Amino acid sequence: MAGAVVVGVGPGIGAALAARFARGGLPVALVARNVAKLEATAELVRAAGAPVVAFGADSTDEAALRRALDAAAADLGPPDVVVYNAALIRSDSLGELDLQGQLGSWAVNVGGALTTAAHVLPGMAEREKGTFLVTGGMPRPDPRYVSLSLSKAAVRALADLLDQQYGPRGVHVATVTVAGTVEPGGPFDPGEIAEEYWRLHTEPRERWRREVLYDPR
Repeated sequence: MAGAVVVGVGPGIGAALAARFARGGLPVALVARNVAKLEATAELVRAAGAPVVAFGADSTDEAALRRALDAAAADLGPPDVVVYNAALIRSDSLGELDLQGQLGSWAVNVGGALTTAAHVLPGMAEREKGTFLVTGGMPRPDPRYVSLSLSKAAVRALADLLDQQYGPRGVHVATVTVAGTVEPGGPFDPGEIAEEYWRLHTEPRERWRREVLYDPR
């Protein structure tokens, strides 16, 4: 039995993604740093009727993240779809963060995605099927969000590289770039955003998209 893995599960997009994949009939593995909040989310997702397992791991801890991904595969089988949704979102202007601060932002926004991709995409390529999705952001660089602008640009570059390497082998790699602040009931409602991920996962290969810009305004 294979299913979905969501790395970076909070009360917004992450929880909505888990619920959407569960409603689609997929067992779901949740990975996040905060175990207490993770279990609360897992209980809510179980209401959708699909099996749910949860693993605590910091996305910047490569060994812990790989162990969580292995545990998810052991419980649910090789994943059909993996979403990297972890992000460090903060405002900072040019020069406000020192180098370590910039690297810390990169480690969450890009490094964890790179670790996850390196761990799961070779198996997907061997099976000649699978979906790897990354939550993007900052469709345009903003001097009020320097670290986020830089790291989200790197995420898009990473997705392009992964698509070049693994797309021809049957793996659908794409980003969903959210162009606003996520808020339930607002224009960037997490449930509506989650539908875009589901559409990417289920669309036929001849219509694969590499990036979705979510901006309903």
